[in-house]
Amino acid sequence: MHCSCVWSSRALSPALLPRLLSHAGCWAPGTKPRGIWSSPRRLASAVETTQPIPLPSQARVVICGGGIVGTSVAYHLAKLGWTEIVLLEQGRLGAGTTRLCAGIVSVAKPISIECKMADYSNSLYEHLEEETGVKTAQYSLSEVSKLHPLVNIHDLVGALHLPGDAVVSPPDVNHALATAAAGHGVQIHERTTVNHVMMEKGHVTAVETDRGAIECEYFVNCAGQWAYELGQASETKVSVPLHGCEHFYLLSKPLPEPLQPSTPVVMDMDGRIYVRAWQGGVLSGGFEKNPKPIFTEGRNQLEIQTMQEDWDHFEPMLSALLRRMPELEVCEIQQLVNCPESFTPDMRCLMGETPGVHGYFVLAGMNASGLAFAGGAGKYLAEWMTYGYPTANVWPLDIKRFGNLQSSRTFLRHRVMEVMPLLYNLKVPRWDFQTGRQLRTSPLYDRLDTQGARWMEKHGFERAKYFIPAGKDLLSLDASKTFYKPDWFDIVGAEVKCCKEAVCVIDMSSFTKFELTSTDDQALALLQHLCANDLDVPVGHIVHTGMLNERGGYENDCSVVRVKKNSFFIISPTDQQVHCWSWLKKHMPDDPQLHLEDVSWKYTALNLIGPRAMDVLGELSYVSMTPEHFPSLFCKEMSVGYANGIRVMSMTHTGEPGFMLYIPIEYALHVYNEVMSVGQKYGIRNAGYYALRSLRIEKFFAFWGQDLDPFTTPLECGREFRVKFDTDIDFLGRASLLHQRQEGVSRRFIMLVLEDHDTELDLWPWWGEPIYRNGELCGTTTSSAYSYTLERHVCLGFVSPPSLDGSPAAVTPDFINRGDYEVDIAGQRYPAKAKLYPFSSLFAQQRRRKDEMELSNFQGK
Repeated sequence: MHCSCVWSSRALSPALLPRLLSHAGCWAPGTKPRGIWSSPRRLASAVETTQPIPLPSQARVVICGGGIVGTSVAYHLAKLGWTEIVLLEQGRLGAGTTRLCAGIVSVAKPISIECKMADYSNSLYEHLEEETGVKTAQYSLSEVSKLHPLVNIHDLVGALHLPGDAVVSPPDVNHALATAAAGHGVQIHERTTVNHVMMEKGHVTAVETDRGAIECEYFVNCAGQWAYELGQASETKVSVPLHGCEHFYLLSKPLPEPLQPSTPVVMDMDGRIYVRAWQGGVLSGGFEKNPKPIFTEGRNQLEIQTMQEDWDHFEPMLSALLRRMPELEVCEIQQLVNCPESFTPDMRCLMGETPGVHGYFVLAGMNASGLAFAGGAGKYLAEWMTYGYPTANVWPLDIKRFGNLQSSRTFLRHRVMEVMPLLYNLKVPRWDFQTGRQLRTSPLYDRLDTQGARWMEKHGFERAKYFIPAGKDLLSLDASKTFYKPDWFDIVGAEVKCCKEAVCVIDMSSFTKFELTSTDDQALALLQHLCANDLDVPVGHIVHTGMLNERGGYENDCSVVRVKKNSFFIISPTDQQVHCWSWLKKHMPDDPQLHLEDVSWKYTALNLIGPRAMDVLGELSYVSMTPEHFPSLFCKEMSVGYANGIRVMSMTHTGEPGFMLYIPIEYALHVYNEVMSVGQKYGIRNAGYYALRSLRIEKFFAFWGQDLDPFTTPLECGREFRVKFDTDIDFLGRASLLHQRQEGVSRRFIMLVLEDHDTELDLWPWWGEPIYRNGELCGTTTSSAYSYTLERHVCLGFVSPPSLDGSPAAVTPDFINRGDYEVDIAGQRYPAKAKLYPFSSLFAQQRRRKDEMELSNFQGK
């Protein structure tokens, strides 16, 4: 077991050092492959036989890729009892990027699921030797007696020591996984190329190779560098959005005083380098600011074997190495290695079943952390294939977070040039990618841009964060990068104030929108089976509901409008476009009378928030919009201005009064202009998603993908009232929820309002902060925002009581109400007041507005 040290010379608080950790290593030299696998239980001679063993004509699952990722999937499937598993490798086992891996396994990762995967990998590799007898060159903690002897520390302000991290031999781990998999009956065939995957009616049926076809039910694309091309080669194209970049590392000859194998790994985030001991010398690579994309037009095995040195390109990293370890000046360099690594559009790996093709799974795009993730990722994917879901929330890695729009070669080439340097960058809250932008835009984009909109991107869609008023310093706001109070604080505050006291308009066109229709009651029957809430409501009514899985967890959180007796309009979060479509299609019966259509592009959505929204719409439609004539959670199709057929809904997703307008796209600009023109007398202004976030968090509204996930049930987040327990409808997840209601929930979603926290001087909470109850860790935050109404920070998150006998304990109201809570922000704990319900009374007490509004306040005067 090795340890790692992360060093920083930035003038930052040491409390921020954990934020610096976004990557723990990537490449390294490998060893010669150990041979070929020609039978389920026997390792054949290292010399290729002239008569390779024939491929089986059929299998249950075929895995493409014999690197550490593919062998991990095979191993874990076999451990779960699968038989008829075939692993195919186009070359020799582990002869691709696995043999070039640096061998560093660090558990310090940006998100929880990645930490879990790396932690499991660390444990797995340590125990593989016991199972297989193959040494993985992992060192025990007892061997780490001191920190690195060569590091120059004169310019450092802090360091983070990770004694639990490990260094292993990637080829040996690969060999051990393959040995263990073969011992459980997995057939492994080298020098076998997968040409394409055959499908029929949306299901995998067979795999065509250069040695014949194999009929199968499941296919797993673990092809690494070749995963994109393999997906495109299928009869139905499968999107696997990744792209390769060159990656360099140098190998030195042994030092005069050879470094011991137990010497800690060093990751210098400022220098953008990592260094580990290697055969008495060092191995050092890094992630430069100007990466070199490769293989945009495809790739082959020969190209990877013959990639050239580039000392000019490596020079900045070599200089950083010598600054951090000056004694290496006398070291003799043995080789500069150039090897490929694949990156994804958001720096997270690709995992799961692909949308639209049942039985086609992917595990690829490891972003230079393949060794750290392979064990855990292989385990979760095997569970997914076996049980229908993994045992942890892997949504941040789910391949369905992307769609075909992220498969453009140009998009991927440009995005990975930005992604690779970010691995060692300090990532501040709410940072945005700069490449691949303006891919999907609302018809109002140019109009809003000229009015000062500053943009963020979600699922390829441009969304306004906030609007810079005329006269503000644009440059400073565009460059706002901080963990403290941001420059946009007052701007967002003014937008929130307008939402509460006048009227704001927010373009929410990015939301996912589906229409489900049928000739009879098939649409209703499907939604009643998938949704927790009762959808058998009168035409025009809106129902907020979760789409649950068998465990009672949220696969989607949506609003459903019954627009006609057999027609439903489904509104979901932006990044649910592919996932929700796949979930609905998976459960739809094969009925030609039932039709699902993605209409996201057909409608522009405007959110009118505020008490004067009814006045604006009333003037434009000549219809009374008061609650007596237009009750809450109701939808009417009506005229707005000259445009007809506008779906107007009395909801805002924030808890504030107002309306959502779903406008046929050709009328979007006209309706927006009319709304803004009439709204001038009522103090209308544009607002962005930052204001929306503040409003929904202070009203205790949970959001899917941040607060809700496939392991969160309605009972855990206070939404039992949205579950149709009083009916006999056997909806998906009902049995699990009934059991949970009887046994009690073991965790609960709560609101925390920070006390004794100085907004001006203290670090802000953003999300992921530890929650303490009576001094004991009890949970983490999932969302945070400043409440301009309470004039304090509000955090949402889940807490659990301590388990005394190893089994989960039930959360009671007393447990929540009688605890003293603290939120840990970068090592500083702040007291917080916990609530199970919104602070409605506090809102009334702390609103600071005049009885008679001065509309000039909202007209920029």
